[in-house]
Amino acid sequence: MWWTRGLFETARPLPRFTQLSSDDAAMTTPPPPIFDRRLVRRRLARAAAAGAEEFLLVDAGEEFCERLSSIKRKFSAVLDAGTPSPWLAARLADRLRPRLLVRMAPLAETAGDGSLLRLLGDEESLPLAPECFDLAVSALCLQNLNDLPGALVQLRRVLKPDGLFLGCLLGGQSLHELRTALAVAETEIYGGISPRVAPFADVRDMGGLLQRAGFALPVADREPVTVRYATMFGLMADLRAMGATNALAARLRKPSTRGFFLRAANIYAERFADPGGRVRATFEMIFVSGWAPHESQQKPLPPGSAKMRLADALGSKPAPES
Repeated sequence: MWWTRGLFETARPLPRFTQLSSDDAAMTTPPPPIFDRRLVRRRLARAAAAGAEEFLLVDAGEEFCERLSSIKRKFSAVLDAGTPSPWLAARLADRLRPRLLVRMAPLAETAGDGSLLRLLGDEESLPLAPECFDLAVSALCLQNLNDLPGALVQLRRVLKPDGLFLGCLLGGQSLHELRTALAVAETEIYGGISPRVAPFADVRDMGGLLQRAGFALPVADREPVTVRYATMFGLMADLRAMGATNALAARLRKPSTRGFFLRAANIYAERFADPGGRVRATFEMIFVSGWAPHESQQKPLPPGSAKMRLADALGSKPAPES
């Protein structure tokens, strides 16, 4: 069903964020665009129309479910923010049985069927009121945002106190084989390189971004996934079926030649093939989590408040005086 009253009717447009604190305001200042967001949506629509490839999304969704199973809490109001497919929302609805589950989809074509409560929205401008959900999830869309820090701030704001955010995005080691093959071929043929593979976040930076966005107890870890193909062109077909082909704002606008891609495929096979001849493609899945602050959460003790020396706790003997 499409929902137009109540929860979403009370949400104001983005200008209400002019009242953010100075820290939040700094996080939501729009940076120069890296991605052509309209093109991102067109690529997703094309993939959905052709039958989207979802093996990475399924992998991320099952990991979400496993992590949620270790949390002894009932999540009654759940938000799926921008995940490219309705698969995750349907999986969580079946697994968690929440009172309310909202799927905010980037496109009508990917919103899902009438069993889900759906709305269209942009992850960089959430059309939702503050403190509505006790769980927010987002899988494999955050890596395509121009303003990831600002999106994290907004995700934290829609959570109730002590609400949980779980996210998955592609990390910096993703598609490093494809990036290398394309760069070497382009340098050989054209004498330089152009942006062809998106820059991805580094897992070491994500914990800091969550903390800056106001999340408590932030955690970021990585799960590399290696997929094997007969040739580079099989990988490129899967990327097209995911809606994940080049949408960089600074991309080369003229089409590349067949000879360029054939040379890139040869370089890929020379450098990244298994003994059996199949080529590897790495997808670095970064999983992040954080909690909306609440007074019940654990907090670090202030410096100097320890009641036992570290040496005593370790059973160490003090060094003899000289």
